[in-house]
Amino acid sequence: MNDNHGSTGTISRRTLLKAAGAAGVATLAYPPILTAQGDQPVKLGVDNPLTGTYAITGRNELHGMELAVEEINAKGGILGRPAKLIVEDSTSGDAGVAVQKARKLIDKDKVDFLVGNVNSGLTIAMSAVAYEKGVFMMDPGGHADPITGSECHWNVYQVDPSTTLLVNAIAPSLVNRFGKKFYFLVPDYAFGHGLLDAYKVNLQKLGASNLGADLIPLGTAEYSSYLIKAQAANPDVIVILQNGEDQTNVLKQAVQFGLDKRFHIAGANIELETLEALPPTARIGNWVIEWYWNQPDVPHVKEFTAAITKKTGRVPTARTWFGHTAIHACALAANTAKSLDAVKMARALDGLTLPPEVALQPHPATFRANQHLLIGTLWAGHAQTQGDAGADDLFKIDEVIESKTIAPTVEETGCKMTWPA
Repeated sequence: MNDNHGSTGTISRRTLLKAAGAAGVATLAYPPILTAQGDQPVKLGVDNPLTGTYAITGRNELHGMELAVEEINAKGGILGRPAKLIVEDSTSGDAGVAVQKARKLIDKDKVDFLVGNVNSGLTIAMSAVAYEKGVFMMDPGGHADPITGSECHWNVYQVDPSTTLLVNAIAPSLVNRFGKKFYFLVPDYAFGHGLLDAYKVNLQKLGASNLGADLIPLGTAEYSSYLIKAQAANPDVIVILQNGEDQTNVLKQAVQFGLDKRFHIAGANIELETLEALPPTARIGNWVIEWYWNQPDVPHVKEFTAAITKKTGRVPTARTWFGHTAIHACALAANTAKSLDAVKMARALDGLTLPPEVALQPHPATFRANQHLLIGTLWAGHAQTQGDAGADDLFKIDEVIESKTIAPTVEETGCKMTWPA
């Protein structure tokens, strides 16, 4: 599929079966499909960034989604019908555009599922539309706590870890290893605010201090004034919470200023896309990575990595995995419920553990009942110029964390889920 087009072309089941066989697509376990293959596709409406700060991460999520559709259709589709992506560019930061595209996908394209967004603020706006319309929605890559916390909805599921999970996975280690004085560079929207809030909770528990936090607009290219302020505060750790191109820019400039020689650089999550875009000297700092391709002892990861590499020429990133998992989870919801009714699908996925060939991680990955956040595995470690596994091995895993050991309770998340009668 061309990323610039609004939808994938319709492909016959015979063609997909041949392509799947040639590519060695992994066999996926789904509940039995009761109806015969139909002509009308099941539509998955993707409302995700293809332009702007998050274009690269959005496109990698799309590559994962495309592979998932190929695999699903090779196994008989969704309820015996072919799955089809209909793709809209939400932009990276315009909630109005994202909402407009969500309404278009639901009202005009009549999608069965709404999928998105990389940007947490856009995810929250889209989820309000999905809730209003009663449409099942899967969030592949927006992390903010409220999505499955204080603003949770019965019809919305979240694949990627929440901001609280990301920070809980790394903050204690940073305090123990590098010191108790922190300074924060924060993207000024829901994702950054959530990360900062989670850090504040952790610092208070650990007896550490917040020396200051700058709220920085999304899409900022020049960070010198913020880096000067961070340097003047003389912290033990400068915490960089940006993502996408913003994360790449601030890390490059931090190294140009020599801050990595005087302070420890860290954050919350790091993207492989960021590490690939950085010069080797700027691959620095301690982070959480949300999924990693170099897991030699985890079943099915090698096959997934090979399939994505054949498709894109690059190893999969966490974003590729997000997209792949999101679409498979939609198919599992429908095939388990034996229905495209949104309530029945949401009930079917509530508390469901993903099969290993979809989860692709060492610990079980389960959509937590009555909250709908996927609880699985996180990896804490540090950036590296290049590891033993080759040019794409840019992250060294120091600790594999089972997310349920660091997750707040459902009550603590603020989710009070109500279901339709």
